[in-house]
Amino acid sequence: MALTLSLTLSVSARRFALIPCAGTGSRAGGSLPKQYQTVAGRPMIWYALAAFAACDAISATALVLAPDDMPLESRFGAAAFAGLRFDTAFVGGDTRHASVLAGLHHLAQLGATDRDWVLVHDAARPGLTPAMIHALVRAVEGDGAHEDEDGPDAAIGGILAVPVPDTLKRADAPPGGQPAAVVRIGATVSREGLWQAQTPQMFRLGVLRQALQEALAAGAVVTDEASAIERLGLHPRLVNGSLRNFKVTYPEDFALAELLLGEGAGKP
Repeated sequence: MALTLSLTLSVSARRFALIPCAGTGSRAGGSLPKQYQTVAGRPMIWYALAAFAACDAISATALVLAPDDMPLESRFGAAAFAGLRFDTAFVGGDTRHASVLAGLHHLAQLGATDRDWVLVHDAARPGLTPAMIHALVRAVEGDGAHEDEDGPDAAIGGILAVPVPDTLKRADAPPGGQPAAVVRIGATVSREGLWQAQTPQMFRLGVLRQALQEALAAGAVVTDEASAIERLGLHPRLVNGSLRNFKVTYPEDFALAELLLGEGAGKP
């Protein structure tokens, strides 16, 4: 697919954070969406907002909530988020894809341009730190300094990720496509060259919007921003993340998040 946007580096490009927060988090259990459940004494979403607020490199942060949601200050009280700078947009959709796309349009209303960078982060990754954000920014913005600026991948963007350390198994498919009472190994999958994607995922705003719009028009399922970028024939950079930056998905994940964040509560 043709990429219609210029990718020439611009020293004036700013960086915006975008946190889609419109999901229900049903796999995590609980009466509240997981991003609102308490981890080490604070709502989970606080940690991501605090990490970006602590980075001078980030011009603004937009939190994307569902249209029928309420402001965080109303849900938890203004004191819970005192000192954190973020803008709330009630434009979330039924999918992450739709929420991010709507969030990009909101950032444009805040003054972001197609040349600016956007860092999209999962609300359910409370282990993010300012150091991780700075590492991603340095790596991505440093790409153009070492590659031909006319090359297709120069300063395209990149994501935090970790190499897969474990042996991987593919489950054997049960006969007739029926659910199996006992799941058995079908094959061992080589982990060579495999990385587990994390967030933030950092791209030029205009390129990401184009990628998401084209995927939506084609009916393509994209599970993260990088996969939409890949559909354009581009190759984002992999930047070493951290196991601390894991995604809270299941009920047992809350205990691990408590262990990681308990001693440093209030220090992103």
